[in-house]
Amino acid sequence: MKGKTIGLVLGAAVAFGLPAGAAQAEALKIGIIESLSGPQTSTGRLFAAAAKFVVDEINKNGGFNGAPIEVIEYDNAGGTTGAADKFKQAVADGVHIVLQGASSAIAGQITEDVRKHNIRNPGKEVMFINLGAEALELTGDKCNFYHFRFTTTAPMRVNALVNAMKKAGELGTRVYSINQNYSWGRDMEEATKAAAKVGGYEVVATVLHEVNKIQDFSPYVAKIKEANPDTVVTGNWSNDLLLLMKAAGDAGLKVRFATTFLDQVGNIANAGNTALGHYVAHPYNIEADNSDFPEAYKAATGHYPVYIEPQTVNAVRTLGQALKTVDFGGGDIKVSEIAKALEKASLDTPMGKITVRAEDHQAVIPVVVSKVIENPKYPVDGTKYGFGVVEIIPGPDAIYPVQEACKMERPA
Repeated sequence: MKGKTIGLVLGAAVAFGLPAGAAQAEALKIGIIESLSGPQTSTGRLFAAAAKFVVDEINKNGGFNGAPIEVIEYDNAGGTTGAADKFKQAVADGVHIVLQGASSAIAGQITEDVRKHNIRNPGKEVMFINLGAEALELTGDKCNFYHFRFTTTAPMRVNALVNAMKKAGELGTRVYSINQNYSWGRDMEEATKAAAKVGGYEVVATVLHEVNKIQDFSPYVAKIKEANPDTVVTGNWSNDLLLLMKAAGDAGLKVRFATTFLDQVGNIANAGNTALGHYVAHPYNIEADNSDFPEAYKAATGHYPVYIEPQTVNAVRTLGQALKTVDFGGGDIKVSEIAKALEKASLDTPMGKITVRAEDHQAVIPVVVSKVIENPKYPVDGTKYGFGVVEIIPGPDAIYPVQEACKMERPA
């Protein structure tokens, strides 16, 4: 099925006032290969909405290369096979830049497809901007010049949580680790173990479970109760976090959660009062944003920016900064030149500056540690709860070292 073009993309001559008969500029095409059906739909739709918000901003200010940027949606149906098929369709449609974020497994498929395509088609490269897939291998042994990651990784989130919670005297000495059994979940487990010495805690148990297949987490909550931890560290996301929070709430589990995606829509509503005091490490907290972004986003989408939307906005805005430095004169678009410009781009945000580390294309972004509180400025999920800022760690302090496994080959 052909991808769905978002909105009405006007011809360059009409939208930009070019004289009749003038040669039409090549439009930059962005393909969102995301989970737009199935259990990950809620997350995939947020990525798509946030990306479109920024593209609309860029187009209102003149677009790029003399034409509006086109955005085309492709539904990967939450799987690697679907993502591979949709990448082929995107290439056939002339897409220059692929965006994706929900699932490191899918990101691994896309980045490999991009790598192979670019080897076979010099001069017709495709670039992959990773909005939310955090597996370390993506900037490790799978790193490549045409992949850019604009989110955090497990060490960035776990280290921020451990340090902030220890300072606050709320970490404890007994930690339980529960995660999804794939690259991201295993990264979280290893990061939790690695931080134990600095955090001054013992990892009392670790659990890896199937991804987005478990409908009842009550048996897992029962095991957590048996282990009697002070803190549960989890990298769970999508239904696996929603249902874990629900089971914890139903069981009245009295333990503090240290999470990476607690700000996902629905989690606080599911957990109820038991969410109070839980922690999350994330790239953005609206409570710390005094800019006009929250209201502008609400005016455009009908809701304040939540969960992975702000990091997506920052990623595409950083791309926008890079595009300002590239001029193809309305001619053929060279993706390699856009990639080189993105390496040098930076963006000032209310959380702090965002840059790109050229060695592995990991974005250097701030990490915010937040805690669930009552009566914040911006309550979530229709509750009286929200996320109070505990600490903001600047990007250079939050970043992890370049992995030895990353052997990036740059274009000539």
